[in-house]
Amino acid sequence: MVYQSISRAALALHGRTSIRSYSTKSIDSILIANRGEIALRVNRTAAQHGIRTTTLYTNPDALSQHAHSSPFSFNLGATAAYLDQERILQIAKQKGCQAIHPGYGFLSENAEFAKRCAEEGVTFIGPPASAIEDMGDKARSKEIMNAAGVPCVPGYHGSDQAPDTLGREAESIGYPVLIKAVRGGGGKGMRIAKSAAEFSDMLDSAKSEARNSFGNDEVLVEKYITTPRHIEVQVFADQHGNCVALGERDCSIQRRHQKVLEESPAPDLDDSIRKDLWEKARAAALAVNYEGAGTVEFIFDNDTGEFFFMEMNTRLQVEHPVTEMVTGLDLVHWQILVAEGKPLPLTQEQVEEQIVQHGHAIEARIYAENPDKGFIPDSGKLLHVRLPKESADVRIDSGFVQGDEVSSHYDPMISKLIVRGETREDALRKMAEALQYYEVAGPVTNIDFLKRICKSPDFISGKVETGYIEKHREELFPALSVTREILAEAAVASFLHHSPRTTSLSAWNLASASWLNTSSDFQPRTFNFHAASFEPGPGKTPEILNVEIQQLSPGTFSVLAPPNTEPTTVTSSFDPDSNTLTTYFPHTRHTSRIIFQPSVTNSQDTIHLFTPHGSFQLISPPPPFLAKALGLRESPNSLLSPMPAKILKVLVKPGDVVKKEQPLVVIESMKMETVIRSPVEGAKVKRIAHEAGEVVGAGVELVEFEEQEPVEE
Repeated sequence: MVYQSISRAALALHGRTSIRSYSTKSIDSILIANRGEIALRVNRTAAQHGIRTTTLYTNPDALSQHAHSSPFSFNLGATAAYLDQERILQIAKQKGCQAIHPGYGFLSENAEFAKRCAEEGVTFIGPPASAIEDMGDKARSKEIMNAAGVPCVPGYHGSDQAPDTLGREAESIGYPVLIKAVRGGGGKGMRIAKSAAEFSDMLDSAKSEARNSFGNDEVLVEKYITTPRHIEVQVFADQHGNCVALGERDCSIQRRHQKVLEESPAPDLDDSIRKDLWEKARAAALAVNYEGAGTVEFIFDNDTGEFFFMEMNTRLQVEHPVTEMVTGLDLVHWQILVAEGKPLPLTQEQVEEQIVQHGHAIEARIYAENPDKGFIPDSGKLLHVRLPKESADVRIDSGFVQGDEVSSHYDPMISKLIVRGETREDALRKMAEALQYYEVAGPVTNIDFLKRICKSPDFISGKVETGYIEKHREELFPALSVTREILAEAAVASFLHHSPRTTSLSAWNLASASWLNTSSDFQPRTFNFHAASFEPGPGKTPEILNVEIQQLSPGTFSVLAPPNTEPTTVTSSFDPDSNTLTTYFPHTRHTSRIIFQPSVTNSQDTIHLFTPHGSFQLISPPPPFLAKALGLRESPNSLLSPMPAKILKVLVKPGDVVKKEQPLVVIESMKMETVIRSPVEGAKVKRIAHEAGEVVGAGVELVEFEEQEPVEE
């Protein structure tokens, strides 16, 4: 077979002329050393094959789904304890677990942990420590790939990390360049420098994030390809020297160098290039004596059709369900089989037959994040969750259910939505339909943003690249206006929410005149709203939208909502079981789901509206007299933290006059570093509220400015 000849060539290349020894052993108990949906995912496959599992959790995850997914579970304690190798190994031995599945993230690519497992006689379900070390060091991996005949991006991978040296190398390579952390992955420690003028700042930022994420701030500098695609190949190798490629995934739709949508097969790719990618990926895996599941990532140049090795992720990845959908395989089961010393279940030819039969698959990552604010992560309780209906072609991998808390301590991914179709067009239609059904109230999510991508003409035609979101910014970030219909629904829902007996027409005895005695329910009222997207800042005040409403008879309202100058009569009814409001306007009917989210300070409510035209969030501020009674402090001249976070750096001091977009504070939340910039030009810093090292909550003041003239938004 072809893959056997490649195996021998790759092994001989590095002096490994014989296939390594192995022993077959049955695994009947696994410790899952991870959290969230991957812990549930591994647990599901293990249960299907009669394998006992033990799960781990930390204090923030005590009530999580994965903590309750197995009869056997242990609390590791502190937030960072998922990295406590000794404690995890101690629990594995205590519970008699023969193997540890590290999932993805945390210890999954930790060579030291793989070694410790071997020393303790516990099977590490992953590659050998040597492969993790070789591929975990991006500079070393490039050397190995060049020797194996796998093309690499031109760049500097040397040990001299002096800023002057890196700057000279960048000049030699030619701008733009990509500065990338030598260790780690997931988009951490990566910055693009477009010119020599910004190289120093980008280098400092990349090193800082790498140091905080991986404990190592070494970087490499590579040529940045201006119209790249991110194409990766799923590989699997066993202890017998066999290696197969399970197709490729296009992961070009990204933000913050992190993936948002993944699909397989990659669109608009010549079949000869596709097969060449597979062969190079297998050669890469075999060059380091790989075992188990791995992903070889390539950068593909849309302009030239060339591709280059970027890195290898020595673990199962978040997007593995895409490959499972187009192959019909269970990759976690394959991991267990390889760890038991068994040969791969299929040959390369058989894998390719599977791929031909299963069509096209797309995965969307549902994140608690705000795309309109630079994709900053969000957190909080999931007040309402409605999921698409699962089927053979629609799959949901999630670690959360309604009522759970999305913690600020970990990654903000809520779930993954994976669909399959006979063709890419068919899969896209199914994805758009599933996203239309998906509803999450509580933290801000990227669901509406994903809907817009799936309807974007260039994406539909397969014209993808890693800069897609930025190049299509105007299309993907439209200025959404709150229509009079949305305001009317919000006002009617607020009225019914505070008048329980009027929630539906059936609550009234219309056969008698008793309803006429409830005169307070028929007095004119005014509801005030402003968009939840408003960001407080120096000299900024939200646009308050006033809606006047009066109930004329049970379920019939006179509504005056901007921009109308005359009231409109509407009929509404509310179903409390499904939280749906049905409103008949003179020209149309809306059936929307309405979720009220009370403020923890009782100062204002957030109203979530899931309507036929998308989802909206409106804030219902308290009347001035109530705000005063509650002692609420207005902060029109303050810059607030957009999320719970740790302050890494404060870049200004009292008395500084700042420019618009000037970096002021650097914070870290949910494993991501975010730069907080000045929203205005010429503001003078009055006070720094919190210093580096402090942990703050969402909405907490960071910087106070001198008073400025208010600017309406």
